[in-house]
Amino acid sequence: QVQLVESGGGLVQAGGSLRLSCVASGRTFSSYAMGWFRQAPGKEREFVAAISYGGGRTDYADSVKGRFTISRDNAKNTVYLQMNSLKPEDTAVYYCASRTNYVSRREVDFGSWGQGTQVTVSS
Repeated sequence: QVQLVESGGGLVQAGGSLRLSCVASGRTFSSYAMGWFRQAPGKEREFVAAISYGGGRTDYADSVKGRFTISRDNAKNTVYLQMNSLKPEDTAVYYCASRTNYVSRREVDFGSWGQGTQVTVSS
């Protein structure tokens, strides 16, 4: 399994931006599809965005489409989530996850998870 470590979370005002990073261990990162999920207090974890192993295909939850951008740098074993026009409802712990097959929105399809990074958006 790949080990994942997220960073880049923090406190930001509504309308601001943050970029999350997720660094993966191992030499096979380029063969994994990657996803970002989030969990707000008292709510279920939900899909945010995903990217194919080569970066050619991306998928976004409707709630973040047009505001968030997922990307990856396979040379750096890193996947990013650029978050713009942040809203208080984006407040959550954000997790990255990997899977050895195609892009998916289903949490159960992802086998490795990071520990999460907190994003707090103030109004």
